Amino acid sequence: MFRSGWRRALLALSVLVSTGVAGMAPSYAQSVELPRHRPVPGGVAVLDLGASAERPEARLGDQPVLVVGDRGRWTAIVGIALAAEPGDRELRVRRAGEPERKLSFVVEPVKYAEQRLKVPRGKVDLSKENLARYERERKHLAGVMATNSDAVPVSFRFVQPTEGPRSSSFGLRRFFNDQPRNPHSGMDIAAPTGTPVLAAGDGRVIDTGDYFFNGKTIWIDHGSGLMTMYCHLSEIDVKPGDQVAAGERIGAVGATGRVTGAHLHWSVSLNRAMVDPELFLVPAGEARSE
Repeated sequence: MFRSGWRRALLALSVLVSTGVAGMAPSYAQSVELPRHRPVPGGVAVLDLGASAERPEARLGDQPVLVVGDRGRWTAIVGIALAAEPGDRELRVRRAGEPERKLSFVVEPVKYAEQRLKVPRGKVDLSKENLARYERERKHLAGVMATNSDAVPVSFRFVQPTEGPRSSSFGLRRFFNDQPRNPHSGMDIAAPTGTPVLAAGDGRVIDTGDYFFNGKTIWIDHGSGLMTMYCHLSEIDVKPGDQVAAGERIGAVGATGRVTGAHLHWSVSLNRAMVDPELFLVPAGEARSE
């Protein structure tokens, strides 16, 4: 599965590259497949910024937004937080030598399913010591999520990072022991302990650790505010600063942290918003024969 999925992604990329004008290098927009446009809470808005000689700067509120393309066409890739309310939004766009302008778009409503789980009481009602640990880790991880490197992602189509069925979908409204918790901010993939975990895309490892809720965890920076997180691992095979390639082993599935069984929790963060990883995977209907 790993190899065939990665080959499909490479094939999709090569097909797009081949659509460039004969004898000329294809533009960035022609050679890179963007994530799917789904402007809902927890989704991604792909917005056309038009042409300009230099890369525009874009912000949603106070957060810088990823902008890709070339002078012929620039595109903003906007992560929308799960907690966002549906309604009108404005992207602030600045071009060199021009006044700031605003680009409006609409966050559409969406309804996610609910899930109720029974977990050990100590994982829900935290002791004083565990609460203090959680607060320390929360502050650290907030700093990790704030990473916004200058690198531009080389691709927006990710490899599914481990083999197995998806056991819990993004956006689920979760209740632990009947107590409401934050919606599920990633994709859970069920797999036995020890199953290899692969880097979803090219990038740089920016954090590893063993956290109270997430267990053994890896963060990869793909550039310009696009990051992926891999949780509940049994093994971590990389360290901060390592450069990794899409499809490269980085660890193994486990059951560390707050879990009810072995699985990989995989998250995608874009401009500090956790967004649906499904939008970055090649849809099943787009799979091409080899």
